[in-house]
Order: sequence, then C-alpha cells, then structure tokens
Amino acid sequence: MVSTDSSHGTETSTDTAKQAVAHEKLDALRSAIREMGSLAVAFSGGVDSTFLLRVAHDVLGGKALAITARSSTYPEREYREAIAFIESLGARHMTIVSEELDIEGYAKNPVDRCYYCKKELFSKIRAIAEENGIAFIADGSNVDDLGDYRPGLKAVAELSVRSPLREAGLTKSEIRLLSKEMGLPTWNKPAFACLSSRFPYGHEITRGKLSMVEMAEQFLLDEGFAQVRVRHHGDIARIEVPGPERARFFDTGFMDRVDARLREIGFQYVSLDLQGYRTGSMNEVI
Repeated sequence: MVSTDSSHGTETSTDTAKQAVAHEKLDALRSAIREMGSLAVAFSGGVDSTFLLRVAHDVLGGKALAITARSSTYPEREYREAIAFIESLGARHMTIVSEELDIEGYAKNPVDRCYYCKKELFSKIRAIAEENGIAFIADGSNVDDLGDYRPGLKAVAELSVRSPLREAGLTKSEIRLLSKEMGLPTWNKPAFACLSSRFPYGHEITRGKLSMVEMAEQFLLDEGFAQVRVRHHGDIARIEVPGPERARFFDTGFMDRVDARLREIGFQYVSLDLQGYRTGSMNEVI
C-alpha cells in the first residue's frame, strides 16, 4: 500500500486515484476540443478559463482564440493579469467592450441579472467567431457551477455555447490540480465573480458604486488578504474575508485603518461579516 505519511511528501492511494480520474477527464477534454477543430474561449483570466485556454491552445494552436471583455464590472487588476498570461502563452487574443450597464434593465439588478450579461457577452463573441471562421465558442464553467444559482447558464444554453469543462465532468478541485501540474499561475488563484455580485438584488448598480467596491477590495488585497469581498449595502460596506483571517480585525489599529480608507472611498459605515467569505452570499436571500 502507498504510504500515507504526508510529512515525507509521499502520495496516498487516494491522491493517486484522484489524479488518475482527473487525467482521464483531461484526456476527454482534449479529445472534445480536437473534434471541434476551432474554438473561441471567453477568457477572464480566472482559474477555469485559464485552464481551458491552455488546453485549447495546446490542442488547436492558432485555431484557438481567447476573447476578453472589458467593462466597469471587471477590475483592472484582473484584466492586467489576463493579458500577462495571454502574452506568456502566445495565444491569439482579442479584447472587446461589453458594458453591462448599457443593457436595458441590468442596472436595476434583477435576480436574473447574469442572464442579460451573458447573453450580451456571448452574442458578441459568437459574431466574432463567425467573422473569423471559428466553429465553436466556449465558456469556462465546471461541474461545481451547477450547485449555485447561475441564471447566466440559461444564456449559455440559448446561444449554443459549449462548456467543455462541464462536459468532461471536471470539478474545481480537479481543475486546480491539473493547473498546478501544468505550472499555470492560476492554480491556487482565489475565486472571482464580477463586481455586480457585490450588490443586493434590486439595489441599483452604477459606475460610481462599482468603482467604490473595486477600490475597497484592492485596498484589502494590498493589505494581504488573498480572498475578499466588499458587499455594497448603500452607505454600508460589508466585508467578507476567509474565516481564519477574520482574527486580523481584532487589531484595533488595523480596524481603524480599514475604516478610514473605506470612509474615504465613500462608505459611511464599515462592517465585518461574522460568517466570513463564502460564494454566493447574495443568493442566500433568494
């Protein structure tokens, strides 16, 4: 039996089995992409789309095209990281403007807000794919995305967008494992969602409010938090950080510094969510 002594860096039989399953799914992913012949990937620079683009580029070379959409809901730091990876990979790339706030009804922040965003985005990507003779377009959703409220998947289905990672049965943990093996810089990158997800449904989204959230989150990232959300509740900022990192706020000097900066950004009150960070916290009221 394989040793279970992790202190000596040995693999357990469970780890070996997980790796084998992940590699089987990777082989299925490669085969599916090869059959497509050409593919346009909606590329955000996150864990999933980076992994998908790397595999597509490996399999298809110049017949794989990455398309990144810029908007006020997409932080500048994320865009810079996405472009840096594209340049290191040497993949074909295009940047488009897909400003969600220009979509009728989006700014009112309905519960199906993501549907309108994805419909706009993938309609533009499909047009570019057709202009460039590319047969398929794809998003980076994985199997785990089926476990949360994601109205954007409706638009994905309507526009015949492929989801190769989901089709191959890949989970987030498997994507991270394979990304690490490939040496991708995103293998342990924290999950990210567009800045519009920081607002309670029904609360209007504006460029000014999005800028407040981006500046507040960047400040906390610069303070050393690996994962952070600043939820915008009108005058109130609700900060979510990973559970173990909540203890940093026991330091009154640190609390004063955070409070001062977020007030400077425009919030009147600054609070810490006692549950800590978790995905989809705004969906808890649905």
